Amino acid sequence: MTLFQTIPVEDPITIFALAMIIFLVAPLLLERHRLPGIIGIILVGAAIGPNAAGIIERGDAIVLLGEVGLIYLMFLAGVEIDINRFFDNIGQSIIFGVLAFLIPQGVGTVFGMWVFGFSLPTALLFAAIFASHTLLAYPVARQLGIVGNDAVTATIGGTVLTNVLALLVLVIVVASAEAPLDWLFWVELGLGIALLFTGIWYIVPWLGRRFFRSLAEESYFEFLFVMAALFSSAVFAEVVGAEPIIGALVAGLALNRLIPDRGPLMNRVQFVGNALFIPFFLLSIGLLVDVTAIVGGRESLLLAGALIGLTLVTKFVASWLTGLLYAYDHDQIGSMFGLSVGQAEALAIVLIAFDASIPGFDTDMINGAVLMILVVSLVSPIVVEKYGRAVVTKDRRGKRESTDVRQRILIPFTPVPEHHEKLMRYHESLVDLALFIREEQSTEPLHTLAVVHPGPKTERKVATADAAIAHTEEYAAGAEVPVTLHTRVDHNIASGITRAAVENRITTILLDWDGMRLYRQPLFSQTTRQVLAWTDQLVLVSRIRAPLNTVSRIVFVLPPELSHDPNFYEVGQTIERIAAGTGAPIRALVVEESEDQYEQLFGKLKSNTPIEREYIDDWEQLIRVLSEDVTADDLVVCASARRNTIGWRPDLQELTERISSLTPGDFVVIYPPVGRGTDE
Repeated sequence: MTLFQTIPVEDPITIFALAMIIFLVAPLLLERHRLPGIIGIILVGAAIGPNAAGIIERGDAIVLLGEVGLIYLMFLAGVEIDINRFFDNIGQSIIFGVLAFLIPQGVGTVFGMWVFGFSLPTALLFAAIFASHTLLAYPVARQLGIVGNDAVTATIGGTVLTNVLALLVLVIVVASAEAPLDWLFWVELGLGIALLFTGIWYIVPWLGRRFFRSLAEESYFEFLFVMAALFSSAVFAEVVGAEPIIGALVAGLALNRLIPDRGPLMNRVQFVGNALFIPFFLLSIGLLVDVTAIVGGRESLLLAGALIGLTLVTKFVASWLTGLLYAYDHDQIGSMFGLSVGQAEALAIVLIAFDASIPGFDTDMINGAVLMILVVSLVSPIVVEKYGRAVVTKDRRGKRESTDVRQRILIPFTPVPEHHEKLMRYHESLVDLALFIREEQSTEPLHTLAVVHPGPKTERKVATADAAIAHTEEYAAGAEVPVTLHTRVDHNIASGITRAAVENRITTILLDWDGMRLYRQPLFSQTTRQVLAWTDQLVLVSRIRAPLNTVSRIVFVLPPELSHDPNFYEVGQTIERIAAGTGAPIRALVVEESEDQYEQLFGKLKSNTPIEREYIDDWEQLIRVLSEDVTADDLVVCASARRNTIGWRPDLQELTERISSLTPGDFVVIYPPVGRGTDE
């Protein structure tokens, strides 16, 4: 039998092979011409579908995988939203979210009834298509570095509210097609939505923290837990009378803080979605498109034109009104418009309405929606790039240019054969910490160092060390972060670390507290003391016993006078990156220090992470607070100072040891760099 002896193709292996070829080739061809890759899969699906070449039918397998892809798409939307930015600018986010929903929904409903003669339910769904929006151009904003701008933050946060409201319209209209909407329906819907949000929001993270803490090491079981939580939430949403995609969105929001943005788990979640599930959803949509109706059909073109025009106009009005309320400038408004005009969830609404046989939602509506998505997918990134660059320029005016020193992180350890498994676990925890503090746009690799003592069979020891630190490269590859491996032979561990730091222009050194104790050294080892004495870099000494993504709060201890160190700003930046990665709020405990001094320093960070400041009178009060309030879910970070530097006090060493004994969970001591002053 030849490959295409029977058309349409029915052999599942052949269908899957064709799908993989489409997922590979179509996006590459379009991206080469600077067009969105997702459109390529839809176009090819339309060309080979039952309404064109007829090579593939939209059979049960395609429908199943398409529904999975749709649910996964909504889940990713929830996972990738920055929760801290949403809550930090919640007032502006709510205003923009409401306006970005109500204006398109109201205008679209009236337009649909008046121009196309739709019934009220159909007109409501027609408007919901473009009332929602997708942050298709978010990668552009992220690359430009404007995601911390107030206007962009409001847009990102408002997206959650806009999409939830649009999906609720979908739920109500689809339910009205099956039965009358009496008072019992509204009671059941209200209770169901409340149960859905509260149940998933509290139960899923609670289970996630305990599951991740129970794992001895990072593995594919973390990904399986995420998948189980996602699809269980989708089923739960269906049980309470909502659409599964709402459950998927809420599950994404609930798991947001447990899936670090720059870790192996997020990489797996995005990889499986972007490479497999979401492309099947796009292919499923493409197989519904009627090419002949688009080419010669007046109705499809009219619907596409209406959807495109209404999307552009209503989203611009919502952005302009929000900008007017909060005094955003022209470029900020343009950036908001560019981000909010993108569409992908529109396909979800159209597909569900089509499957529910809502009047008016036929192949013409699908064709119109696909054309609309094609146009706005081109417009959105172009607009964001144009106005985002102007926002970047304005944000940098009047600010001192940042240092040209590139961040380079060194993770040293000494292989101890009898403790190999423990060291691997400690080393993985250091890599996780390095991924959190690594600059977002950095292209520098992580540097891993193994120091081997000279002596008999040195070559064999070096080979063993190389094999041990190679595990780090494999682990970091899960997060798509390059690793450079170094092996050094030296009588003194600290000397080997110091020389490697100088030779590789290292800016940050990560040491493991528990790992050092394996060498039968004191709690704060001689090696650590020597590294601090012989280096000028930012140094973090960590004791990570539970996965950092399970941290619920960061307790930041600030000793007296350390705020006067000209390099303290780098300490603050490091803490802010850890907080952004974990999604955990910061509780700053300031000891014997001026309130004004630290208020000024925290203000310079411009962090989106909630920071609660508490001023402590003396060490004893600090110890009492820590012993009473700190739990195993907290990450305690203690800022300290090197000997003979600003902020140094003899009791700092004793303080860190006392704090470590009081904290049952993760603990980090951080030392500012020396001689790299900043005017921040």
